Amino acid sequence: PADDWLSKLQHDPRLWSEFIPIAFHVDYWDYIGWKDPFAKPQFSSRQRQYSQQNNLSSVYTPGMLLNGQEWTSWRRQSNLEYGPAKSAGKLTVNLDDDSVSASYQPLRKSNSSIVLNIAILGFNLKVDVKTGENSGRILIHDFVVIGYQKIAMDLSSEGLYTVSAANLPNPSVKSSTKALVTWINDKNNLSPIQVTGGWIN
Repeated sequence: PADDWLSKLQHDPRLWSEFIPIAFHVDYWDYIGWKDPFAKPQFSSRQRQYSQQNNLSSVYTPGMLLNGQEWTSWRRQSNLEYGPAKSAGKLTVNLDDDSVSASYQPLRKSNSSIVLNIAILGFNLKVDVKTGENSGRILIHDFVVIGYQKIAMDLSSEGLYTVSAANLPNPSVKSSTKALVTWINDKNNLSPIQVTGGWIN
């Protein structure tokens, strides 16, 4: 149900301009007989960190978060509903071939340590499940993180955060349709401050 619900968001006209879905697949169910090809230990660790920061009541799947906070009502929403966005400063990202540069201008000058997250998302990823509870099914996944890295941003004396040049993360699997998503967060809090994204070739 979660995968189907997420996939439908591809056709929402607000995609990229008002909301950006991201699916981190976790590996802690691999032991039951089927290994998720998109799961990474670091993604499981990321979810545990959200729980430790009290943004998630426990570690479970599908663990949905909206703006960094646990979101349990997603099942009851045929259309994605959310409140107005909070002002959070300007995040600008440029992609030049396989190099990403970024700048973030907060609303007020800050000395916080800011981290830039870079993710490549894969779409229409088909998996033929051979074992486990979904044995015999072909699962289709969208908005899946297939490449990810995070980088500490530099802070200028004028209060501008920057990353001058970072290589795109290498995708773990091939995907004919991809998107690039970048977002920032405080080093000590995973909740996103600002985000941008869109389709890439």
